[in-house]
Amino acid sequence: MQFNASVQFLQRQTAALLLYQAVMQGEAGQAFLRLLAALQPEDLNPLNCLLAYGQWFQALVTTGLSWQDYLLVQLLRTETALTRQPSPSAALTAAAQQDLRALQHLYSWTGKQLSQWVQEKSGLEVMPVVWETAPEQATLQELSQQPIWSKLKQTEDWAALLPELVAFYRQMGTGLFAAYGAFRWQAGQLIGISHPDPIRLDDLVEYESQKATLQQNTEALLAGYPALHMLLYGGRGTGKSSLVKALLSTYRQQGLRLIEVSKADLHELPQIVDQLRHLPQKFVIFVDDLSFEADNDAYKALKVVLEGNMTARPQNMVLYATSNRRHLIREFFGDRPRPSDADEIHAFDTVQEKLSFSDRFGLTLTFEPANQETYLAIIRHLAQQASLPLQPEQLEDRALTWATRHNGRSGRTARQFVDFLQAELRLASPN
Repeated sequence: MQFNASVQFLQRQTAALLLYQAVMQGEAGQAFLRLLAALQPEDLNPLNCLLAYGQWFQALVTTGLSWQDYLLVQLLRTETALTRQPSPSAALTAAAQQDLRALQHLYSWTGKQLSQWVQEKSGLEVMPVVWETAPEQATLQELSQQPIWSKLKQTEDWAALLPELVAFYRQMGTGLFAAYGAFRWQAGQLIGISHPDPIRLDDLVEYESQKATLQQNTEALLAGYPALHMLLYGGRGTGKSSLVKALLSTYRQQGLRLIEVSKADLHELPQIVDQLRHLPQKFVIFVDDLSFEADNDAYKALKVVLEGNMTARPQNMVLYATSNRRHLIREFFGDRPRPSDADEIHAFDTVQEKLSFSDRFGLTLTFEPANQETYLAIIRHLAQQASLPLQPEQLEDRALTWATRHNGRSGRTARQFVDFLQAELRLASPN
């Protein structure tokens, strides 16, 4: 295909998109279209060609992706009418197949070919630099593990992959839910967390029974079976929060998403649930350090989520909360009803409701404070991971001294000690 015809062909492919227009609406896509326009023969200006290429190059640099990888990422993350329909109609299917073939044509023109066009039309002696994907690019590392990624790179007809694409969208999501695995609820909306805690379940030792129960319940959720809301109760630093966060690294590729909700936003839980109930992904709503003062009515919104109301409970989410208080609502002696108390007819019932609030969780996991044996087992595990060059006796002596002088024996204290020791040894090393 001649140069002029090729440029016009690519422009027509872009203009013909019916469902996947958003693939080209990012800055890199728009810069690509401006570059094609600058290469049009009827008003070709060498300077404009170079400027347009520079803008396109810079847009790709910002994404960290090559042109072809950028298109694939956009294709796998873009939300369309197809991804919102549980059973796509014949018209949607046909439109998606047409778009996939058009996008494959855009994909077939590499950055090197476009650079050669610019060199030829602008009269440069040297071909402009071609931007390639950085090897450490996090987005690519995640998506390239998916089978659909390699199939898109290898197949001759993307339209034939439509059923597999739809299955991918159902599991991994689109838009925000494809781009992020962890979120926080803030100012009435979900905000993606770019760098969630990378902790893994294998990083956590001891409390094996609690870990197994949490995993079993989470796997039931992912499989579409009934799953229970869970309360993780225990002292500070025992690893409750870390255990919940570690679920993401293990189960994200199976469609799990983690949403952190602060205590201050608990009254918005019903709104959050309504936003998520029709999505194909599975969600863990995570509330850390849960407790209520006696005059705080936010627990009532949480009670609706735990027990339900006239609205059916969604099957794609559970709530996991951590607390260092077994009875989640603080009670004072003065709060207990007296026979002469005339303020409330059923005062005893109210107190009983508050005291039994934690029973609304289907499962309660208890984390006992670490004894010396447990604490040292955690120390040995973390030290092995960090490859600390200390004899076991020396390591344990220092770990016990650290616990005495600092925050006592706990998983958190163990992590702080190993981090400190690792830095100390590296600073002291001549290399």
